[in-house]
Amino acid sequence: MPRVKGGYVSRQRRKKVLKLAKGYVGSKHRLFKTANAQVMKSLLYAYRDRRQRKRDFRKLWITRINAGARINGLSYSKLMHGLKEAGVDINRKMLADLAVNNEKAFADLVEVAKGKINA
Repeated sequence: MPRVKGGYVSRQRRKKVLKLAKGYVGSKHRLFKTANAQVMKSLLYAYRDRRQRKRDFRKLWITRINAGARINGLSYSKLMHGLKEAGVDINRKMLADLAVNNEKAFADLVEVAKGKINA
């Protein structure tokens, strides 16, 4: 069987990997073998962290809502329970935004939740 040299195709593949490895430190952006390993790992991190980002934001929103609720004399879980009982359908992202940027509106929502819990 005749020997096949990679030539054009192999060079294109290696150039593509090295282009993705731009900005990496040391041999990770110079040598194909190490660059390829790092690019594969980086793509794996990117895939994983696209899902992780959603978790991180939800954690942040819950922390902000909890801080705002405690300022108004209620815990996070009681606030969420009270809002659900009152039929207030607002997501955590919007609640967190209100807690940070519009304390008055957030305090009104807390009062609604308190009223439903005490009733």
